This record gives sequence, structure tokens and C-alpha cells, in this order.
Amino acid sequence: MSGQGGHTALALVSLLLLLWREAAAIEVPQDPKILKDLKQPPTIIKQSVKDYIVDPRDNIIIECEAKGNPVPTFSWRRNGKFFNIGKDPRVTMRKRSGTLEIGFRSGGRPEDYEGEYQCFATNEFGVALSNKILLQVSKAPLWPKEVLEPVVVPEGSPLILACNPPPGLPPPLTFWMNSAMIPIPQDKRVSMGLNGDLYFSNVLAKDSHTDYSCNARFPFTHTIQQKNPFILKVQSSESYNDTSYNATDPYGGRKVAETTPTFLSPPGTESSKMVLRDEELLLECIAAGLPTPTIKWFKKGGDLPAQKVKFEKFNKTLKIINVSEEDAGEYVCMANNQLGSVRHSIFVQVKAAPYWLDKPTNLVLAPDENGRLVCRANGNPKPNIQWLINGQPLDSALPNPSRQVLGDTIIFRSVQMGSGAVYQCNASNQHGYLLANALVSVLDMPPRMLGPKNQLIRVIENNRTFLDCPFFGSPLPVLRWFKNGQGSGLDGGQYRVYINGTLEIRRARAEDEGTYTCVANNILGKADNQVRLEVKEATRIVRAPEHQTVIRGTTARFDCKVTSDPSLSVTVTWLKDDKPLHMGWRLKKNEDTLTIPNVNEGDEGTYTCTAKSDIDEDSSSARLTVLDRPDPPTDLDLSDPAERSVRLTWIPGNDHRSPVTQFLVQFEEDRWEPGRWQNLSSYPGDLNSVILQLSPYVNYQFRVIAINSVGLSEPSRPSPRYQTSGAAPDAIPRGLQGWGSKKDNMEITWEPLLDLERNGPNLYYNVWWRRKDAGEEWSNVTTVESKYVVQNTETYVPYEIKIQSWNDHGPGPMSNVVIGFSGEDEPTDAPTDLRVSKVDSTKGNVHWKSVDMNSIMGEFKEYRLYYWRESSLVPGLAVNQEKKTKGFYTTAAEPSAILSDLVPFSQYKMFMVAANSRFESPRSNTVAFTTKEGVPDAPKFFRINRRSFDTIHLEWDKPLEPNGILIGYQLKYRTVNGSRAGRPQLETFFPNVTEFTLRLPDRSTRYRFYLSALTQVGAGEVFAEESPHFANEAYIDQVDIATQGWFIGLMCAIALIILILLIVCFIKRSRGGKYPVREKKDLPLDQVDQKDQDGSFDYHSDEDNKPLQGSQTSLDGNVKESDDSLVDYGEGGDGQFNEDGSFIGQYTVKKDKDETEGNESSEATSPVNAIYSLA
Repeated sequence: MSGQGGHTALALVSLLLLLWREAAAIEVPQDPKILKDLKQPPTIIKQSVKDYIVDPRDNIIIECEAKGNPVPTFSWRRNGKFFNIGKDPRVTMRKRSGTLEIGFRSGGRPEDYEGEYQCFATNEFGVALSNKILLQVSKAPLWPKEVLEPVVVPEGSPLILACNPPPGLPPPLTFWMNSAMIPIPQDKRVSMGLNGDLYFSNVLAKDSHTDYSCNARFPFTHTIQQKNPFILKVQSSESYNDTSYNATDPYGGRKVAETTPTFLSPPGTESSKMVLRDEELLLECIAAGLPTPTIKWFKKGGDLPAQKVKFEKFNKTLKIINVSEEDAGEYVCMANNQLGSVRHSIFVQVKAAPYWLDKPTNLVLAPDENGRLVCRANGNPKPNIQWLINGQPLDSALPNPSRQVLGDTIIFRSVQMGSGAVYQCNASNQHGYLLANALVSVLDMPPRMLGPKNQLIRVIENNRTFLDCPFFGSPLPVLRWFKNGQGSGLDGGQYRVYINGTLEIRRARAEDEGTYTCVANNILGKADNQVRLEVKEATRIVRAPEHQTVIRGTTARFDCKVTSDPSLSVTVTWLKDDKPLHMGWRLKKNEDTLTIPNVNEGDEGTYTCTAKSDIDEDSSSARLTVLDRPDPPTDLDLSDPAERSVRLTWIPGNDHRSPVTQFLVQFEEDRWEPGRWQNLSSYPGDLNSVILQLSPYVNYQFRVIAINSVGLSEPSRPSPRYQTSGAAPDAIPRGLQGWGSKKDNMEITWEPLLDLERNGPNLYYNVWWRRKDAGEEWSNVTTVESKYVVQNTETYVPYEIKIQSWNDHGPGPMSNVVIGFSGEDEPTDAPTDLRVSKVDSTKGNVHWKSVDMNSIMGEFKEYRLYYWRESSLVPGLAVNQEKKTKGFYTTAAEPSAILSDLVPFSQYKMFMVAANSRFESPRSNTVAFTTKEGVPDAPKFFRINRRSFDTIHLEWDKPLEPNGILIGYQLKYRTVNGSRAGRPQLETFFPNVTEFTLRLPDRSTRYRFYLSALTQVGAGEVFAEESPHFANEAYIDQVDIATQGWFIGLMCAIALIILILLIVCFIKRSRGGKYPVREKKDLPLDQVDQKDQDGSFDYHSDEDNKPLQGSQTSLDGNVKESDDSLVDYGEGGDGQFNEDGSFIGQYTVKKDKDETEGNESSEATSPVNAIYSLA
């Protein structure tokens, strides 16, 4: 009955939790202004570890720090009882902290303060608890005194040397050493177990030592204690010799009984192991046996966790880190040698100290709100959950109607001010415990804005934008956004408001600019803030750098053209391989381009252009690859020598990122052309070992050149020399021929063998010849030259010729027989009856009678016609009478041919000869003939000048070759407008007319002109031109300015001014007396007409060198007159005057001192000086 009631109550509680709705807990922001006014219970922020081991030589410090408002006070419990700090002079508490310091300068034992400590932090709103801290003092006890008897074992038996270190806190680290402080070597046969004992799977005679010592190191005191050493004696049937030991036969051939494996640790066939979750699992199997057994591990029912398993100590130890529940089960280790195997099962249990599933967290509620604290933990066994409030069990606390405990959950309903406290959750089982403090605060606060006021936010167009409006209040305020202070709240569509107050604009556009206002409301009031939003165009790289592959020494350019919002300042920077690129004297950067001149290998890399504004950035990268000529091959080696070949091997050099496509092998020989390197052969770029075909009787050395797309490498260093043996010639002399240099000889010539074709010393040639088809015996001669002359031959007869090369090793191959001829003589007969017919303006038919071919006296080549232009029928036209030739090859008896390319309307002469290869026959009869009139050539020139805005002036000259009597000129023209042409018009002119002026209907009209000369035959070659294009520019060089009215008027005005100045000049001159002139003709010119150094006259006024007005003109104030008269400068008594009436020569007007008083100059020798004198 009671069980049924329990099930009903549990169902009601579950239904209540489902139907109950709680307010979201308030998260208090870490804003200093809010935290200053916020009253909070204590919170532990720092404490010592639960298991706290201290060094007895140091003071003891137990940490406990907490925060809260008001500042908390601290107290301690020791072993569950109040710890009165004031009564113990050795114990002090730090100011504004609960940390304890226990000092021992005045005496006392640290062991007296061992125990369990717990810190309590208290203020008026609650009490927070630290963990229970178990304080223990580190201990390093001495090794007990003991006498160890020598250990005597037979060879091959197992052995365990026990360590048994003294118990310490924390436990010491153990290791084995000998008396020389050298670690005992450990291997598959000898190793230390987890308990510190030293295990021998089997002992050898060499294990006999007197100083096996176990050492314990205590970490806190940093001391090492040593156990008394073991003396090990190994009994052997034969004496042990150190020199006889080897790894394959450790017993040196002695007979030792072998044994099957048995386990030394753990003993038996089964054992168990318990390990806590998240700790480290160590399983050990050490076996005895001879030979030494090997150890293998596996897990029944599953695989070993590969990510967490590690094998140590020669597979004798299995380690699993971060153990979890899945690692529980049966682990089997198997030891085997050649005699058998043995297994041991270890059953592993995984237990767990409590660990959090849902740790309770601080809870801040507004009045009348609901909430809950949850404390869920797991462990093995399952932990017990206990709630406390302000350090006291919740069961013993006063009842609170707004609080209900349901196992691991506390539910709060309609909380009120003043009901805050610190709640503790304790989860514990036999392996440990967890303690968590959780603050429950009840808070009421009007809304507050936490962000900066009137913030300006600039964003990029079309980007997602967030406008922050951090706020706080209790109860949690409701936040709404408005734009430009108008309309309803912004939410939905383009906008989204988050619970933390942030407004999201999904795609910011230009029309989204403006002032946004966020308003927070709760029952206690409201607060607002404004954000100004500006939307900018994105900064973009519109022409990005591109990957480049360039040749070393050339120039690389990377583009980086950027567009951005005009109101933003943009900075463009370059990186190379993600590091800033420093612009030195070589690298140049302008607005859109990075230029790298004279590229080298150090410039290779990835170049990144980054354009950055205040609010955004864009970047783009490109790779620069630098190509270069390959490095020369190295390490040339010769192998596989033969009579006419050798193998050449080399190591290719660095190809500098451009693969080698070809290797060129060159050679140098020291007999014929020493020091000259010649090409031998080329090979594909993927080969580095080739067989070279060589010539005999050459002392070679080789070098290799690598070739890639950039160019040729430097040559490699030469190979060692290689000498080939001699042989008879292989080659036949080339170019064998016979020809006569005189009428009674024949020169036989050939090309000598190349140096590399000699094949041996003392090369010479055997030459044979005989007359063809005459039945003669061969004649021959031996020579070292490349020519032989056969004398006393008949004129132009055929000969058979052959040749063979020889050296000291024998003859070479015989050549084929070639036909040669002896020399030619002058032809004896001339062509006859030369005549011409059907002559027109440019060609005519030539006829003659042929000669007897026997009279040619050699090889017939052609009939050669000589012709020349004797004169032109155009009166007064000079002609070039240079002879021209034309050849005709024919064997007809009465041949004919056409002579073309003649000049019309001209007188010609011609004659003909017959020719062989060297000579011409006597001349034929000379024939004169006349070509008919033809059409003329094009005019010599045709120019179009635009002398005014409304006329075009045309000029031309007669043709160089009129080809007849000119009867006039024909001019065709039409207007042109782009590709459209107007109606053609025609003008004709007499032969003596060579210019024409055309008036334009419109100054922008353009014409196309076609000019040709005329004879009675017709129009000749056309000369085409187009009139110049007229825009608004002035055609100064094309317009005849002298015909313009404005120019004529300007010239008349200038003439009138000059006339007036001359009249004034003469009036001033007539007021003077005598005309003083220079005293001597050979005196230097006055300053007014002195020449400059370059010979030009310096036209300037004497005013520059005249005294100021009112000053004296000389020391005595008088002007000295010349004794010369005008007659001295004239012929007789008449002076010579210019056209303007002025005297030829330089003179000055004498001043009347009484009249002028030095006020003005009377010098006026030219209109220019007259102008200066008026000034």
C-alpha cells in the first residue's frame, strides 16, 4: 500500500515539473558600475587542493579567497570543529583573504597541524564553503637496517631482488644502480617491476656482481636513500670467460638447461585490478624461462584501445591513459619461448569518484520570479547528493514556502527580496566527493544601458550588420529598436532583434543609413541609447595580381587596382610570403602596380596585395616563379672505352625551375685546333649517361652544357682526356670536279678531308684521270694538296676522274667517277642576220640566224643580246645610254625572241653574240629601231596646299618620262565624307599649266584628287592625293598670309608709324649744328653699333651709357667736336645717304649747351635710335 502511494507521489512531482514554467535566470554582466551597486553573497575564487602535502621545511600556506558584496569575512574548521586562529600564535590569516599561514620560526612541529581543513566565507547575504582540504606533511623515512645474505643461484634460473622501499609521503621513486652510480642495464631479460623489485627471467654468469643496490628518491625533500647492496653469485658448471660472451650464444657454448615460461609477477593464472575513471591503468606481466620469453597482450571480447595504449619495459607493462568505463574487462598477457607458452588473466574493474553531469550555477532572479538549482553527478558507485544552505544542512534549515527540494533539484517559486543565500551541493561516494557553491540572489534594478552613448557604426554595403545595445535590469527589461525616432519597433523581415539587445540587419544597404534608437523597459523604468549607422561601398581589388613566371634579370609587375568608398581612406600594402615587403631602392610601388626590376631568385615567392580601409579590407595573392639558366653539369666521368666510342656520365646541375630539355656535348682536341671547343652531339634532357661516337687518331676532352627554356648553362669543367687509336680514312674527298682554266689544261679540285676525318698521320690523295670514251689507261698522281692541273689537253674534251685518300694506316674508300672537261676557247662564229619586227611602245620581236655549235669552242650558254637607248624622240629629253643585256638559250636554226621593258617613243640600238662559259663570239650586225609613243608616267610631284579657309591650291610638275608628246593634264576630283564619295568632276589643262586653285563651297569640305598626264595615246599613270583635313586649328604653314586683308591693314599701320618717327627724327636733327663724326675711321665702333662676339650687331640705345640728365657730359662740361668734316666720309663734297635720307656712317648731333642743358640726346642714326631718342 505504501509502495503504491510512493509511485503516485512521484508521478505528481513529474507532472508538476512539466506544467511549471520558470523565468529565464538573469545573467549579471561584468560591468563595474553594476557590480559596484550589486549586493551578492560570497563566492570562493581560490582554494588549496583537496589532498595537500607540504614540505616540513617550509611554512604551511592553506589558500582560501572569496569575493562578495559586502566583502566577506572568513573562518575555518579543523577536523569538523571550529579552528580558533587567535589562540595559536603560529597561525595568521592574510588581510582581505581567508588564506592561513602557519610559521615555525618560534618552534613547533608541522605534523601537529595535520588534519582536514575547511574555509567559510561569510557576509550578510550568505556563506560559501571551500573543499575539505586534507593537510599532510611529506615524510622521507630511512631505510631499515638489515644484513643481506649473498644470493646464490644456478645459471639459467629466474631471480627476484626485492627492493621494499620505506613508505613515504608521497611514495618515493625507485631505481637500481651499482656502486659506481651507473644504472643497472635493463632489457628483455632483466627489468624492474612496478613495485621496485628487480626481476631476472634467467641469470647468466655475467650477472655475478656485488653491488646491486635499490635507490629511493623522495621528491619533496629531494633526497635519495640507498638500500644495502645485494651480492649475486651465479653458479656455473664451467668457468665464465668475459670474452666468450655474445648475444647469439650468451652461455658461451656451455650446457644450460632450458625451461618453459612461468610468471614471476603476478603469480598464478589470474589476478584483479581496480582503477578509477580518468586515471592511468598499469598492468604488468614478468615471466621466467630460458630462452627469455616474449610478452604479448590482448583483451578478451574486444580490441585494445589503440589511441590510449602504450607498451613499456619491453612489452612487460601495458599502460592505458584516461581510463573510462569501456576499458573494464579481462586482459590477457601471454609469455612464450621455443619450449612453450603460458597465460595470465587480469580482471580490471573501473570505479569512479563523483564527477559532474550538471554542476549547479549561480541563480539571479527578480522578485516574484521562479527558478531552480540542479546538482547532478555520476560515479561508481553512484554518489549521494546532499544540499546545504550557507554551510548548514538544508534539512536543518528553517522552512521556506518558496523553496522545494526534489532530490538533486531545488525549485524556487515567487521569490522575494532578502531570500538570497549560498547553496552547497555535496556529491560523494567511497572514492571521493564534489562540493559546489551556487549563489541565489534576488535583485530588482531599473534598466541600464551598458554600451557607449551615441556610437557611430560604419559598415560595408550588402554585409550582415549587428548594432549592439548591451543593457541590464531586473526584472529583465523588454528591448525595442526604432529607426530615426519613427514608426513601430524594428523586428522581422530585414531586421532581427536578439535577446541580448543586438539588432541584426541582414543586408545593409544605402537606405539603411540613419540613427537607430534602442529602448529598454521594465516595471521599474526605462533607458535608451542611440547608434548612428553609415553604409559604405566595399573596398575591392578589381584588377588582382596574377601568377607570373619570369626569367632572371627581367622585370616582373603585379597589378593591384583598388576601388573603394570615396569617404574612406585606403592603404595598399604588399606582403611577400606573409611578411611585410620592404620597398628598397630596387622595388617600386605606385598606386596600382608593384614593379620588381632585375628579378633574382630571392624575389621568388607569394606576393599578397592588401587594400585596407578603416572598416574592411580585401587581399589577393599571386605566385612569382623565377626561371634561370641551369647550373652546369658536374662530375664528368669516362667509362666503357672502345676504339671509336666512350661512355660519358655527368651529374645535372640545378635547373632553376625550368626543366632541362637538352644536353650539348662539346669536345676539344689538342692536335689540329687546340683550345677550340666544337659541338659533338646533343641528347635529351632526361639523360645523364651517353655513349659518344668518336673519330680515330684524336686526343679528346669533353664538356657538357645544359639547355632549358631560358638558355644555356655555363660549360661544365672538362673531362679527363681520351685518346683514340689511328685507322685508314673513312671519308671520300667531297666536291671532286674537273674544269679548264686555260684552253689546253684541266684543273682537278676537291675539298680536303677535315682534320677529324684524317684518322691518322701523313694524309695524301691519289688522283686518277683519263679521256672519256677513248680507251685510254688511267693516269694518276699522288699529292697532299687539294688541286692538280693536267696540262696539254685538247680544247673542251670530257675526262673521267676519281680520287682516293691515304694515310699511314692505309687507303680509304675510292670515290665515284665524275666527268670533267678541259678548258674552253673563244667562239669563232657570230650570229648573223639580226633584225627586229613588230615593234610597239614597249617591246619588239628579235630574229637572227644561229651559229654552228662546233664553233662555240666550249659549253654553249646562250645568245647574248646587247641593247641600249640611243635617244628619246621627245625634244630636249636627255636619256641614259647604259647597255643592257638579255640572254636567250636556243638551238634552233633561225630562232626568235621577244625583247620587252622598252621605253616608249625612243631610238634603240642592239647587237648579239654567242657565249660559252668563259668567252663571247664576235658581234653580229648592229640594228637600230624606234619604239612607238605611249602613255606618260605619273607627274613628278603633286602637292595640295590650303592657303585660305575657302580655297585649295594644287601644284604639279611634268612626268620624268612623258613617253610621247604631252598634250595636257587631266584632273578628276570628288568630295569625300568618310566612306561616301560625291559626284566626280573633271578639269583639263594645257601642257604648260602646272597649278590650279579650287574654291571650296564649305571650309569643312574634303576632296579626293586624281591627276594624270596626257599624250595622243591616252592618259598616263594616275597620281592620287586627298585634301588636308580642316578643324578649328590654324594652318599657318599652308595659308598664304600675304593675301589676307587683316595682314595688309596691319602692315599699313606699321608703315605709318615708322613714317611719323622718321619725320620727328629729321626735325630733331635739323636743330643741331655740325655733325661731329668719329675722329679716326679705324677707331672702334661706338657702342651703338658694336658687334657681339658672335658677329651680330647689338641693337640698343645709347641711353644705357649716357650720363643721367642734368649731369656733366665731360670733365669740363663740353662736348668735343671732331676735326673731320663730312667731306672726309664722302666722295668729293657730296655725302652718301640712305634711302631714308640719313647719312651713311655713324654720327652724332652736337648739343647746344645753352639750349639743351643736358636734358636729352640728339643722337639718331637710324629709325631704331630715333625711337630710343623719343623715349
